[in-house]
Parts: sequence; structure tokens; C-alpha cells
Amino acid sequence: MKPLVGIRVLDLSRVLAGPWATQLLADLGAEVIKVEQPGSGDDTRHWGPPWHEHDGEKVAAYFLAANRGKRSVAVDFANEEGASLVRRMAASADVVVENFKVGGLAKFGLDAATLRSGNPRLIYASITGFGQDGPYEERAGYDYIIQGMGGLMSLTGLPDGEPMRAGVAVADLFTGMYAANAILAALYRRQATGEGATIDLSLFDTQLAMLANQASNTLVSGRDPVRQGAGHPNIVPYQPFAAADQPIIIAVGNDRQFARLAAILGHDEWAVDEDYSTNPARVAARDRLIPQIGVIIATREASHWLAQCEAAGIPAGPINSVSQALADPQAVHRSAVISAGGGVLGEVRMVGSPMRIDGERQDAPLPPPGLGEHRDLLNEWLSPDELKRLQAAGVVGS
Repeated sequence: MKPLVGIRVLDLSRVLAGPWATQLLADLGAEVIKVEQPGSGDDTRHWGPPWHEHDGEKVAAYFLAANRGKRSVAVDFANEEGASLVRRMAASADVVVENFKVGGLAKFGLDAATLRSGNPRLIYASITGFGQDGPYEERAGYDYIIQGMGGLMSLTGLPDGEPMRAGVAVADLFTGMYAANAILAALYRRQATGEGATIDLSLFDTQLAMLANQASNTLVSGRDPVRQGAGHPNIVPYQPFAAADQPIIIAVGNDRQFARLAAILGHDEWAVDEDYSTNPARVAARDRLIPQIGVIIATREASHWLAQCEAAGIPAGPINSVSQALADPQAVHRSAVISAGGGVLGEVRMVGSPMRIDGERQDAPLPPPGLGEHRDLLNEWLSPDELKRLQAAGVVGS
């Protein structure tokens, strides 16, 4: 049995950070009910092309990435009857996740204080750009802005080039992961205390935390790190090299691995050279050592060097495109790409969950939902006549 079977999550979030957190909870077995605005739904339904189309239903591929395992109801909670319905739903929920601006849900009576007063066991997780307090609390938060403000872009790109953002929305994704972790911790604590929790997660806080060694480097040295391109600030050699046919990555993690690499490259003397034999020395001599390695790597094909490195226990690998990565033999063996169907969107191919517990994959079996696809769920809180009336009034969509 999956760990979160029996946990109900009311997902009021949209775009990426919140949906990423709730998709993880769905993968772990939670029942996730996604509440969307009638007519439009989650913004990412429209962030295409590319589009997934089935029997007249059309949704952006972006939406599919973060909404597996959920059921969708369309409720306009800007309307008081819609807000009342969502409050009733929250009364039977274990978790609510939302990512509106600070205070944005209070006017609908859907804020943490209101919902937790009616359901003290509720775990209410708010995800914002900058947190629930501070000089920026009212600002909207977008991953791109956060990568810039949070220092990541200053580290990303070529040394003589402009700052670059990461190729995926890492601030959003990390925030979703931190949110899911905080929710799981709160659920665990609730078992002992019976009390829920109010969780405050921000993209900006998360981006600062995920600077990891680079933030620590700055705090210890008092100096800002510089962009290294694809190199590493603390380890050498740890970067791509251009083989005769394609680039490869060689990632030497310790001095023993470097000695083996030096032998492969025909320079055993490097392993005892005081300029190269230790990692601190190699970091200092980066500008002399890396060009020498590059000249040698360029003389043979990638397959030669990858085989040599694998035999010597030196971490190395190719730089794959996304399609190559998804088709890699290891990805195929691990069934990284999964399919789920049965909903109005038909069969959907997705990258599955990386989590395995006791040998069991943790993929949620439900495909991403069509907007309002699971309207019948509302029968738990509405009589048939009420549901029909609210649908006619546009408060509930289908």
C-alpha cells in the first residue's frame, strides 16, 4: 500500500511549484482534488505549443508535466457560493495547498486562519514568491525573476558571457519539493499532536537555500563566485571536454580518480606533480591543466574515452539531448517514461516518479485531468439539485 493512502489534498494551486508538490503527494498515494477556475483552469493548460490533443480536448504539454494523479473540479470561488463549497471541501481535507499572493484568499474565507478554525487538523501550505512577510511580501513571484534575484543566474553561463537562467524552472521545482517535505513532516507531527500546521514556503527562500556550496563559498570567503561555464568552482577537472566527435563530461571527484585519469591520458607524472596531484592545487592551476586535458581528449572519439573512464572507475558520460536521455538504455530499463489513460485526455505519456519504495514504483495511476472532468466528486458536498443549480449559474464548470 502506498504511504499516503487515506490522505486527502485540496489543491488550489496552479502553474508549477504548487502542482509539483501535489503531484508528488499523489504519486505517494494521496487523493488530490484540483480546484480550478471554470472556463480557464490552471494557466499552464494554455502554455503551448506543443499541445496534447484527444477527441477535441486540447491541453499544453506543460500542464501534463505537473498534474498526474489528480482529479479536477471547476469551482468559481470568487463567487460566495463557490467559496462556501470550497470551505466545505476543506473541512474534510487533510491538506490544502495554494499559491496565491499573500492575503489573496482571505477575502474568500479560504485563508489558513479561516479554514483551520473549522478544521484544526488541517495542514495548510502557502507557496508565494517571497514569503508571508517582509518588504517583498506583496510581490508576485516568477521562477525567472527568482533565479535572477536569488543569485543563481550570476553563477550560470560562460565566464565572459551574460548571466543565464537554468533550462528548467528549478526555483519552482525545488519549492514544490520543499513544500511536499514540509507537508509530510506536518502529517507525521499531527499523528502525535492531533494538530495541523500552517506552512509558509517561498521561491526566494528556496532559491537562496539551493545555492548550497556556492552560498557557503561566499559566506566563508567573503567573495562572490564567478561564472565557470560548465566547470565547477571547487573541483578540477569536473566539466565537459570536446572529444573528436562529440563532447563528454569527465567529473573527477578525488585525487585517486585524478591519478587514474592522468594514466589514461598518458601523463602519469601529473599524479605526483605538486601542481596537479591534489584538488586544491588543480583548482589553482585550472587555467594550465584544463587546456592540456582538452588537447588530448580531442584526439579520440567519445566512445574511446567513456570506455576508458568506465574501466578505471572515473565518472564520465555523454551530453545527451532530452530525447536521447529519455531513450537511454538505463532510462528504458527503469521505465522512466510511463503512460496513463482512461480520462478525457486519453493516453498521456509522461516521465514517471523517481521514487521506489520496497521495490514498488510510486507513479499515480491517474492521468492528468481535463478541466472539471471529475465534477461528480462534488456530490459529496452538494445535493443533485444544488450541483445542477450551481452549474447553471456558472459557479461550477464541467
